Amino acid sequence: LDWSERRATRAAQKIPENWEELCERSFLQLAYTIKEEDIPSVLYINSDQTQVVYAQGFQLTWAKTGVKQISTVGNDEKCAFTIMVSISNDGTLLPLQAIYQGYSKGSCPSQSALNYKNCINAGFQFEHSNTKTYWSTHATMHSLINNIIAPYFEQKKQELGLLQTQKTIWQIDVWSVHRSEESHSWMKIHHPTIGLHYIPGGCT
Repeated sequence: LDWSERRATRAAQKIPENWEELCERSFLQLAYTIKEEDIPSVLYINSDQTQVVYAQGFQLTWAKTGVKQISTVGNDEKCAFTIMVSISNDGTLLPLQAIYQGYSKGSCPSQSALNYKNCINAGFQFEHSNTKTYWSTHATMHSLINNIIAPYFEQKKQELGLLQTQKTIWQIDVWSVHRSEESHSWMKIHHPTIGLHYIPGGCT
């Protein structure tokens, strides 16, 4: 049959042709904001969401020798959840937010789970997406800001003796939820001192 054992592959994400220009412009915007608003290192946070897989699908299969794109059963339908990781520019790791697919708290870890109380005491947030996916939504983003990002900024401002009107930076990717008009409007109303900066699309 001219078959051989092959590893699953998928089309790679293309980097924009003008990626150097996009990254430079992003850097200059960030540098300008830091200088003009006198933003300390501790008041600059970067957040990103990453997939955590419970059980990875099969990576190997038999396919025609020479075929470029290989798919396997179960590899694209993972049992997983999302972790939103946030870290300040001075190296402080903020509490994690975990997002699970589902419509109730029953989708989240049980309170009797091993180390559940330790996670809660450390400020971790366990959220259900209220959708059929486990990715960030407007609701989970609002929770992240209200319960993790904003309290951290407020605490650091107090420690540094700064006014609560002091500007801060929250750097995130261009996920559709993050850059929507709904999110921008909500941020301006509820957290006007937090400035949004985006990582250029395809450049992470």
